[in-house]
Amino acid sequence: MRVEVIALGALEFSSIAIGILALDEMVKIAPVKIIEARTMCPGKYLVVFSGDVASVEYSFNRGYETGKDFIVDSLFLSMIHPDALSAIGKIKSTDVWDAIGIIETLSVVSGIEAADRAAKVGGVKIIEVRLAIGFGGKSYVKLLGSLDAVQAAMEAGTAKARAKGLLCMSTLIPQPHDETKPYFMQ
Repeated sequence: MRVEVIALGALEFSSIAIGILALDEMVKIAPVKIIEARTMCPGKYLVVFSGDVASVEYSFNRGYETGKDFIVDSLFLSMIHPDALSAIGKIKSTDVWDAIGIIETLSVVSGIEAADRAAKVGGVKIIEVRLAIGFGGKSYVKLLGSLDAVQAAMEAGTAKARAKGLLCMSTLIPQPHDETKPYFMQ
Protein backbone atom coordinates (compact mmCIF):
# COMPACT_ATOMS: atom_id res chain seq x y z
CA MET A 1 0.00 0.00 0.00
CA ARG A 2 1.38 3.40 -1.04
CA VAL A 3 1.12 6.22 1.52
CA GLU A 4 0.52 9.63 -0.02
CA VAL A 5 2.93 12.27 1.23
CA ILE A 6 1.34 15.68 1.47
CA ALA A 7 3.61 18.69 1.40
CA LEU A 8 2.53 22.14 2.51
CA GLY A 9 3.72 25.60 1.58
CA ALA A 10 2.76 28.91 3.11
CA LEU A 11 3.82 32.43 2.21
CA GLU A 12 2.83 35.57 4.05
CA PHE A 13 3.42 38.83 2.19
CA SER A 14 3.44 42.43 3.45
CA SER A 15 1.95 43.55 0.10
CA ILE A 16 -1.50 42.48 -1.09
CA ALA A 17 -0.66 43.20 -4.75
CA ILE A 18 2.54 41.14 -4.62
CA GLY A 19 0.70 38.35 -2.79
CA ILE A 20 -1.91 38.06 -5.54
CA LEU A 21 0.79 38.17 -8.23
CA ALA A 22 2.74 35.44 -6.42
CA LEU A 23 -0.44 33.32 -6.10
CA ASP A 24 -0.97 33.51 -9.85
CA GLU A 25 2.65 32.59 -10.56
CA MET A 26 2.47 29.69 -8.09
CA VAL A 27 -0.61 28.02 -9.54
CA LYS A 28 0.71 28.44 -13.08
CA ILE A 29 3.96 26.58 -12.41
CA ALA A 30 2.60 23.42 -10.70
CA PRO A 31 -0.66 21.69 -9.77
CA VAL A 32 -1.17 22.62 -6.11
CA LYS A 33 -4.32 22.80 -4.01
CA ILE A 34 -4.90 26.25 -2.55
CA ILE A 35 -6.06 25.88 1.05
CA GLU A 36 -6.25 29.61 1.75
CA ALA A 37 -5.44 32.72 -0.25
CA ARG A 38 -6.66 36.06 1.05
CA THR A 39 -5.94 39.43 2.55
CA MET A 40 -5.57 39.74 6.29
CA CYS A 41 -4.77 42.38 8.86
CA PRO A 42 -2.76 44.55 8.81
CA GLY A 43 -2.69 44.76 5.01
CA LYS A 44 -0.97 41.43 4.40
CA TYR A 45 -1.68 38.61 1.92
CA LEU A 46 -1.57 34.93 2.79
CA VAL A 47 -1.22 31.89 0.52
CA VAL A 48 -1.38 28.36 2.00
CA PHE A 49 -1.23 25.40 -0.40
CA SER A 50 -0.62 21.67 -0.50
CA GLY A 51 0.12 18.87 -2.92
CA ASP A 52 2.87 16.45 -3.80
CA VAL A 53 6.35 17.43 -2.67
CA ALA A 54 7.72 18.47 -6.07
CA SER A 55 4.68 20.59 -6.97
CA VAL A 56 4.63 22.37 -3.62
CA GLU A 57 8.38 22.98 -3.80
CA TYR A 58 8.15 24.45 -7.32
CA SER A 59 5.22 26.67 -6.35
CA PHE A 60 6.85 27.73 -3.09
CA ASN A 61 10.08 28.70 -4.86
CA ARG A 62 8.18 30.67 -7.53
CA GLY A 63 6.07 32.48 -4.93
CA TYR A 64 9.10 33.23 -2.78
CA GLU A 65 11.09 34.56 -5.74
CA THR A 66 8.14 36.67 -6.92
CA GLY A 67 7.58 38.30 -3.54
CA LYS A 68 10.99 37.99 -1.90
CA ASP A 69 11.22 41.64 -0.85
CA PHE A 70 7.75 41.46 0.74
CA ILE A 71 7.93 38.12 2.62
CA VAL A 72 6.84 38.38 6.25
CA ASP A 73 7.18 34.67 6.95
CA SER A 74 7.40 31.48 4.89
CA LEU A 75 7.20 27.73 5.33
CA PHE A 76 7.87 24.69 3.17
CA LEU A 77 7.10 21.33 4.78
CA SER A 78 7.91 18.32 2.66
CA MET A 79 5.64 16.26 4.92
CA ILE A 80 3.04 17.97 7.10
CA HIS A 81 1.47 15.98 9.90
CA PRO A 82 -2.10 15.02 8.85
CA ASP A 83 -3.57 16.30 12.16
CA ALA A 84 -2.04 19.73 11.64
CA LEU A 85 -3.21 19.86 8.02
CA SER A 86 -6.79 18.90 8.86
CA ALA A 87 -7.01 21.55 11.61
CA ILE A 88 -6.04 24.52 9.43
CA GLY A 89 -8.97 26.91 9.54
CA LYS A 90 -11.26 24.31 11.18
CA ILE A 91 -12.31 23.30 14.68
CA LYS A 92 -12.14 19.56 15.35
CA SER A 93 -14.19 17.97 18.12
CA THR A 94 -12.73 15.82 20.87
CA ASP A 95 -13.61 14.03 24.08
CA VAL A 96 -10.13 14.40 25.62
CA TRP A 97 -9.99 17.23 28.16
CA ASP A 98 -7.01 16.55 30.43
CA ALA A 99 -5.01 19.65 29.45
CA ILE A 100 -5.37 22.53 26.99
CA GLY A 101 -2.46 24.15 25.19
CA ILE A 102 -2.61 27.39 23.23
CA ILE A 103 0.25 28.70 21.08
CA GLU A 104 -0.20 32.27 19.83
CA THR A 105 2.10 33.53 17.09
CA LEU A 106 2.66 36.85 15.38
CA SER A 107 2.36 35.31 11.91
CA VAL A 108 0.07 32.74 10.34
CA VAL A 109 2.98 30.78 8.93
CA SER A 110 4.54 30.39 12.38
CA GLY A 111 1.20 29.13 13.71
CA ILE A 112 1.04 26.42 11.05
CA GLU A 113 4.63 25.45 11.74
CA ALA A 114 3.93 25.29 15.49
CA ALA A 115 0.94 23.00 14.90
CA ASP A 116 2.98 20.66 12.71
CA ARG A 117 5.83 20.43 15.22
CA ALA A 118 3.42 19.89 18.13
CA ALA A 119 1.57 17.14 16.25
CA LYS A 120 4.82 15.38 15.35
CA VAL A 121 5.79 15.12 19.03
CA GLY A 122 2.63 13.05 19.43
CA GLY A 123 0.10 12.38 22.12
CA VAL A 124 -1.94 15.51 21.44
CA LYS A 125 -4.91 16.37 19.29
CA ILE A 126 -4.65 19.57 17.26
CA ILE A 127 -8.09 21.14 17.65
CA GLU A 128 -7.61 24.20 15.47
CA VAL A 129 -5.08 26.32 13.62
CA ARG A 130 -6.73 29.76 13.45
CA LEU A 131 -5.52 31.82 10.52
CA ALA A 132 -5.48 35.51 11.46
CA ILE A 133 -9.07 36.59 11.13
CA GLY A 134 -9.83 39.72 13.13
CA PHE A 135 -6.81 39.85 15.43
CA GLY A 136 -4.06 41.83 13.76
CA GLY A 137 -2.43 39.16 11.62
CA LYS A 138 -1.74 36.78 14.49
CA SER A 139 -2.46 33.07 14.50
CA TYR A 140 -3.05 30.52 17.20
CA VAL A 141 -3.04 26.78 17.68
CA LYS A 142 -5.29 24.95 20.14
CA LEU A 143 -4.34 21.47 21.29
CA LEU A 144 -5.51 18.92 23.85
CA GLY A 145 -4.05 15.84 25.49
CA SER A 146 -2.49 14.59 28.68
CA LEU A 147 -0.59 17.17 30.69
CA ASP A 148 2.81 15.63 29.85
CA ALA A 149 1.99 15.31 26.14
CA VAL A 150 0.70 18.90 25.90
CA GLN A 151 3.79 20.24 27.68
CA ALA A 152 6.13 18.37 25.31
CA ALA A 153 4.13 19.36 22.22
CA MET A 154 4.08 23.01 23.24
CA GLU A 155 7.84 23.06 23.82
CA ALA A 156 8.37 21.67 20.33
CA GLY A 157 5.68 23.89 18.79
CA THR A 158 6.96 27.14 20.25
CA ALA A 159 10.69 26.63 19.64
CA LYS A 160 10.86 27.82 16.01
CA ALA A 161 8.46 30.76 16.49
CA ARG A 162 10.46 31.84 19.53
CA ALA A 163 13.73 31.57 17.56
CA LYS A 164 12.27 33.73 14.76
CA GLY A 165 10.93 36.29 17.26
CA LEU A 166 7.35 35.44 16.22
CA LEU A 167 6.03 33.81 19.39
CA CYS A 168 3.45 36.04 21.05
CA MET A 169 2.44 33.78 23.94
CA SER A 170 1.81 30.19 24.91
CA THR A 171 -0.25 28.87 27.77
CA LEU A 172 -1.09 25.52 29.32
CA ILE A 173 -4.30 24.88 31.25
CA PRO A 174 -4.35 21.61 33.23
CA GLN A 175 -7.79 20.15 33.95
CA PRO A 176 -9.88 22.90 32.31
CA HIS A 177 -13.15 23.76 34.03
CA ASP A 178 -16.34 22.58 32.30
CA GLU A 179 -17.38 26.23 31.77
CA THR A 180 -14.21 26.83 29.73
CA LYS A 181 -14.78 23.98 27.27
CA PRO A 182 -17.57 25.44 25.08
CA TYR A 183 -15.65 28.70 24.67
CA PHE A 184 -12.44 26.87 23.79
CA MET A 185 -14.30 25.08 20.99
CA GLN A 186 -15.42 28.32 19.30
